[in-house]
Amino acid sequence: MNAKANSGAWRFAVDRGGTFTDVVAVTPAGRLVTDKLLSENPGHYDDAASEAVRRLMDRHGVGPIAELRIGTTVATNALLERKGERLALAITRGFGDALRIGNQSRPEIFARHILLPEQLPARVIEIDERVGADGTVLTPLDEAAARAHFAALQADGFDALAIVLMHGWHYRAHEERLAEIAREEGFSQVSVSHEVAPLIRLVPRGDTTVVDAYLSPVLRRYTDALQAGLPQTDSLRFMQSNGGLAEVGAFRGKDAILSGPAGGVVGMVAASEPLGHRKLIGFDMGGTSTDVTHYAGEYELTADSVVAGVRIAAPMMQIHTVAAGGGSICRYDGGRFRVGPESAGADPGPACYRKDGPLTVTDCNLFLGRIDPAFFPSVFGPDGDQPLDPAAARARLEDIAAGLPESRSLEDIAEGFLAIAVDNMANAIRKISVARGHDVTTYALACFGGAGGQHACRVADALGMGTVLVHPLAGILSAYGIGLAPVKAIREVSLVRPLTEDFTAELGALEADSRAALAEQGIAPDQIVLERRARLRFAGSDSVLTLDCEDRADMDAAFRTLHRQRFGYSDASAPIIVEALSVEASGTSGGLGEAVAEPVSSGTAATGGWETIDRAAMVCGEPVAGPVLVIDPASTTVVEPGWQAERAVEGSLILERNEPLARSSAAGTLADPVRLEIYNNLFMAIAEEMGVVLQSTATSVNIKERLDFSCALFDAAGELIANAPHIPVHLGSMGDSIARVIEARSEARDGRGFRRGDAYMLNDPYRGGTHLPDITVIVPVFYGEDSREPDAFVAARGHHSDVGGIAPGSMPPESRTIEQEGVLIDNMLLVDEGRFCESDVRELLASARYPARNPDRNISDLRAQLAACTRGMELLQAAARDESAEVVSAYMDHVLANAEESVRGLLSRLDDGEFAYPMDNGAVVKVAIRIDHASRSAVFDFTGTSDQLPDNFNAPKSITRAAALYVVRTLVDDAIPMNDGCLRPVKLVIPEGSMLNPRPGAAVVAGNVETSQVVTDTLFAATGRLAPSQGTMNNFTFGDGTDQYYETICGGSGAGPDHDGTSAVQTHMTNSRLTDPEVLETRLPVRVDAFAIRAGSGGDGEFRGGDGVERRITFLEPMHANMLANRRAIAPRGIAGGRDAAPGRNWVERADGSREDLGATASAEMQPGDTFVVLTPGGGGFGPPRPE
Repeated sequence: MNAKANSGAWRFAVDRGGTFTDVVAVTPAGRLVTDKLLSENPGHYDDAASEAVRRLMDRHGVGPIAELRIGTTVATNALLERKGERLALAITRGFGDALRIGNQSRPEIFARHILLPEQLPARVIEIDERVGADGTVLTPLDEAAARAHFAALQADGFDALAIVLMHGWHYRAHEERLAEIAREEGFSQVSVSHEVAPLIRLVPRGDTTVVDAYLSPVLRRYTDALQAGLPQTDSLRFMQSNGGLAEVGAFRGKDAILSGPAGGVVGMVAASEPLGHRKLIGFDMGGTSTDVTHYAGEYELTADSVVAGVRIAAPMMQIHTVAAGGGSICRYDGGRFRVGPESAGADPGPACYRKDGPLTVTDCNLFLGRIDPAFFPSVFGPDGDQPLDPAAARARLEDIAAGLPESRSLEDIAEGFLAIAVDNMANAIRKISVARGHDVTTYALACFGGAGGQHACRVADALGMGTVLVHPLAGILSAYGIGLAPVKAIREVSLVRPLTEDFTAELGALEADSRAALAEQGIAPDQIVLERRARLRFAGSDSVLTLDCEDRADMDAAFRTLHRQRFGYSDASAPIIVEALSVEASGTSGGLGEAVAEPVSSGTAATGGWETIDRAAMVCGEPVAGPVLVIDPASTTVVEPGWQAERAVEGSLILERNEPLARSSAAGTLADPVRLEIYNNLFMAIAEEMGVVLQSTATSVNIKERLDFSCALFDAAGELIANAPHIPVHLGSMGDSIARVIEARSEARDGRGFRRGDAYMLNDPYRGGTHLPDITVIVPVFYGEDSREPDAFVAARGHHSDVGGIAPGSMPPESRTIEQEGVLIDNMLLVDEGRFCESDVRELLASARYPARNPDRNISDLRAQLAACTRGMELLQAAARDESAEVVSAYMDHVLANAEESVRGLLSRLDDGEFAYPMDNGAVVKVAIRIDHASRSAVFDFTGTSDQLPDNFNAPKSITRAAALYVVRTLVDDAIPMNDGCLRPVKLVIPEGSMLNPRPGAAVVAGNVETSQVVTDTLFAATGRLAPSQGTMNNFTFGDGTDQYYETICGGSGAGPDHDGTSAVQTHMTNSRLTDPEVLETRLPVRVDAFAIRAGSGGDGEFRGGDGVERRITFLEPMHANMLANRRAIAPRGIAGGRDAAPGRNWVERADGSREDLGATASAEMQPGDTFVVLTPGGGGFGPPRPE
């Protein structure tokens, strides 16, 4: 014990969780003691933390309290349940809807009814003021109007205000003055964006400021009540999301979101350090979810998190949560065993909790003897005094067995569900480790949380990890970590300046501010440690890396080296931008000191069939071989066969594999409902991991920020097996790209054939592509040395910012031939047996009549796509090594068959239907859906659709196939993968020579982005299940010889038979993000004047369609602007008696006051001061409008 910890006073560390409150304390005598109690227990106590202090003092003696440290979910729960303070948002005029629209993407790509997170502000007021990206005051702050707004809010009962102004992170005078006025008017909570998160990007900074105003009053009330209920305490500190403590007066809402879980990470690191482990995967499994973290010598913080649908731009521990816990519900459905994401919660809880709950993971563990009721609290039944009920768990398993098509033992069923649960948790760990280039086989799995020990060995086996660590306080490790955490303050600011410019003054200001923050919290100056960091990127790139601040020349060299290591390329001469600076100040004061947790005997005899041993009874240095249950008072650790457990001197369990893991490849190739779910998840996880690699290694805004890319796996025949949920129009059409490569190269038809280490690329719309900017990179996958032809394929498609053509951005509204749209690529050899063919690619990009404008950017993105495909290939090959090539190939067939069966079930519930949908250019897309209920199949017949068009709205056949695949997948209300099995029961009739199956040479750039939306809306309307959405992507491009920019703009979604449409959201065949307005204005010579919901533009009906948006962009330099759209003349239709939506409109307001109206496809030469205005359509209504 150190002297400070053993000071004759109590020291408490409390983790107030959603279900339980855990306490670790040091008594005045220096002994470490613990307690666990329910967080909510009305009628027994008002506050769990105060009650825990009282109980421990009753047991161990009353004494003065030197320090109380608390991690709390009060803020998290208020955010999740939307029970924060009623608040108003004050924001720059024109941006009142900016936080609601966000980046315009929808969270669930296959949702017909798009549900967006509820917004936190109860009211939004727009402030008359505007500052440009260069600091020019364009509109002075109207103080009188602002004061009147604030007075009206106060009169209406508002007491919390968030202030967020465009470019307020940098130019702060207007925000500062507004805050003064608000406080003068009596607001008690005023959160100002440049104080809360002084970082560029309006939307995340705005969300963070709103969260701070929403949660800080809740925290203040909680801390006031806590202080009132506690004995006199010398120091009251709270755990922050960043892993450090703050005194009660410095604890803010924005820093409270991960208060408890952050303590677990600190505790994990502190518990593992004495054991010599510095590379850790944290595995914190509770009742409803599992938190996983990566640690390799330093805490990983992120300043870009999304919690409960809200973007948080404040430093937080990087913790990944997956909906898999002891209470995850287990069921058999659709031919597959499923685990979660639904949870039984605490009430009713698992079946064995004696409240008639469903089958859960806990029930399966209990049935298999992996939990012994004797070592589980007897708190169940009507009087709260009965043990777990094994009979109830058995009964639920028998229910499952009775519903299976084939006989299966209860043990097999329970083991199957556990295998899926383990697989889900292992996949979560892969996302934070393997997907980011970390080799987890060199790490230890640090296990904590109530349910972690039951699964840790199996999760480690799934990841190839050979060591598991379980601390004596593993069940309450977050409280332990809170007791060891330092006091911490992090200050940061965006800079957005070249590295060549001095930033000493800004860094010094952050240092002084962070030192002062710790000094105010009682930390002595000589105890403060500072860490200075800078976030750097290349000019024009979004790939940010964090480095320690040192000599700028050294930082330059280190950044270029690290960039090559992390992203696979670098640039010796490109300018480096300092995106932001941060200073972290930390200092240790108080805490649990060096008090050691001693294992405690459970004092209970075993009742199950497994061998058991108390951790307290284990002898240091004498390993115990599995299978065995190691018992602690608060948890059970399952030591699996092939593993051994040893107790370390300080009490931790060290679990190590003592026999090599035998990978079972004898599972067989017949479909098994457990392995079917595992392979579904495996194939999806591979595609998602490819997407992570592509996004992290790409340089272009289109791919890195707008996420306009897709990754997928295909079988040997080129059938789509799994795709990450990216851009739907890409996914259903990529199979045709694979088919083209197979057709040309299979059996060495090209004289060369497929070879290991090859990669191919194409964008030819008539050979498997869609439109020219979408370039697909394809890599053949060989499972074994004896494979003569590929066993599978992986592919990555990305939208390149320019591939030539008659307009910058390669999206020309007026193109009439494919040649005018850019460089055509057909099945080109991109990598020749491992050699990247860069000179050939450059030659091709320069060879067209209208060549690519920036080949360096194309090359860079192609390398990123190649890196993604390489990762996918490696993961598939690893699966084939582990499970055998035959099994992997067989399960590719099985997941196709499973999706096929789901769609056949859907078709049996559909009726015949037809719909004809005119377009602005006079063309018509027509479909007749004919259902054969006997065979549960359908024909989608597009006969009657217009012939090939002279303009560029022709869509290659693959586009219609993609739309059909998306529609049937979306109509299946179940989490099935979108793969080619979905279309097996559907016959597509697409007349040759029609606009949906044009002849080579026709222009197609609008077919991919516009006609695809029309086909989707037409199919949905023919089924009668969904009214048409806005029906366009509103493709807006502008550029000059230097810069090109492309965005698609959201609108309204269509209403359905039981729901309204959603306003201002991406629909159907796209889900690309939008560049933040502050970033757009900083990088390009334009100004965003407004981005707002277009109220009333949705179609009326029993269920209303969603509204479109208004977007106004003023140009500051001469540029060429293009609009490529639809639904300007022909409105989005309502169905079943619902009304049409308002069509879109676009025009240019010239600096001289004149106005030029533009059609759906148009170009304009923009001069300084000209404004391009876009009004996007709403969605159609459903059903006759209700009478007033």
